[in-house]
Amino acid sequence: MSGRLPPLYALRAFEAAARHSSFTRAAQELSITQSAVSRHIRTLEDHFACRLFVRNGRTLQLSEAARLLLPGVREGFAALERACNTLRTEDDILRMKAPSTLTMRWLLARLSRFRHLQPGNEVQLTSAWMDVDHVDFNQEPFDCAVLLSDGRFPPDWEVSRLFSELLVPVGAPGLLNEGPWDVQRLASVELLHPTPDKRDWRSWLACMHLTEQISLKGGQVFDTLELGMIAAARGYGVSMGDLLMVAEDVAQGRLSLPWPTAVASGLDYYLVWPKTRPGGERLRRLSDFLQHEARVMNLPDVQVLNAREATPPG
Repeated sequence: MSGRLPPLYALRAFEAAARHSSFTRAAQELSITQSAVSRHIRTLEDHFACRLFVRNGRTLQLSEAARLLLPGVREGFAALERACNTLRTEDDILRMKAPSTLTMRWLLARLSRFRHLQPGNEVQLTSAWMDVDHVDFNQEPFDCAVLLSDGRFPPDWEVSRLFSELLVPVGAPGLLNEGPWDVQRLASVELLHPTPDKRDWRSWLACMHLTEQISLKGGQVFDTLELGMIAAARGYGVSMGDLLMVAEDVAQGRLSLPWPTAVASGLDYYLVWPKTRPGGERLRRLSDFLQHEARVMNLPDVQVLNAREATPPG
């Protein structure tokens, strides 16, 4: 196989020159001379028996053959970088991916405390919007991730359950000063939808047997729980929130729970990582810490239902 491939250094020079449309800037990036870049490109052109770059005045353009070659070369170098990252020397850094709302509402504060209590255990967090939580450890540069899931993960992953998603309506603090809440009042307010498909409200209403009484037509639609809860706190309506993520805001009077019944969605938050990933002991310490943080949280006093309990008999 190796006898049919051109030299790696020549492919690197080609990729840099194509990206910059310049031999000079490619040479600067690679810390070699411009003439060395030119020699590497000629090596490739001899190997493939075709031109890769065409001069058009001062402009350097890719040939048709080069445009066919470039995507595969870029993908190959990206794969090499990912493979090398798994053996990186920064053994004291764990790279984590997590949903954006969980990051802002719960995870940032816990990771800050983790670093303070366990010096040398650095966690580099990347917050990502995900309509459906997902990570690909083969393609993405992460050691671990926190995901909302039904718990069905690949067999080669370590899985640590942190806490359940408990859906509960949230609104501005002043809503509690306007009398008790009932079906009629809930039906009259603006519903804020933190998911485009309105699945959170749909799930809560189904478990409460209010699907027929409360219409999901209209209402503002957001991409995340975070945006829905911010809009609710500012008095634009009632949004669906996660009980654990709103606990501190409720305790400090920034949000209220107009209908204090939470419904277990059937999904849980998990810390996951590949079993073969280096740093397994540090990941287990992080897992133990996050599980403890979830257990000791003071949650608002609400009734908690799940789908089975909410199903009427008969």
